[in-house]
Amino acid sequence: MDSATTLILVFCLGAFATLHSLTASLSFKRFVVRKAGGISRVENLYMPGYSLVAFVTIAPLVYLLLKNPGPTLYVLPSPWRWLMISGQGITALATSKALLDAPHRFKLRAQLAAPKTPEAGELNIKGIYRWLRDPFLLSGLIILWLTPFMTLNLLLIYILTSGYLYLGSLHWEKRLISQFGEEYRKYQKRVHRIIPSPDFA
Repeated sequence: MDSATTLILVFCLGAFATLHSLTASLSFKRFVVRKAGGISRVENLYMPGYSLVAFVTIAPLVYLLLKNPGPTLYVLPSPWRWLMISGQGITALATSKALLDAPHRFKLRAQLAAPKTPEAGELNIKGIYRWLRDPFLLSGLIILWLTPFMTLNLLLIYILTSGYLYLGSLHWEKRLISQFGEEYRKYQKRVHRIIPSPDFA
């Protein structure tokens, strides 16, 4: 593996992770709200802006991986290839369902509110969240590792990204505790972060 290419790929992933984590943090969101002169001025723009920043910062990494994939480790033949791609598609659909099951978790006003306030809303566990706490962590790992081919550079990025997804999940749950307080801590004790369980009561 070309060491220069490896360093550039790791740098690009690190830059993305840094900006993504910064713009996702509550402290940065509060800073933006203060500078904008109130939450009403930014609440409808923050998520689209956040998504745009994520896309722009991940694009160089994707481009470099396409240009410099590194030595091929494996390419799965049919029908295994199509089974894995189908698994990725099903997982992507399930992820969209997770967004619909808890839209209040992604609203800026709710994230910055104190627990037990009207703005924070209720935890309201339903749908996929009755089975696991962080469907986005699980779906991210599934989509990554069901890729039906692998190169050396891709393997490196997938390993680092898996670690980042897990750390991001820890950060995400801190924000949920800030929003829902003790109610979310009790939920953490009942439902696993990533291993689906039908035992939620």
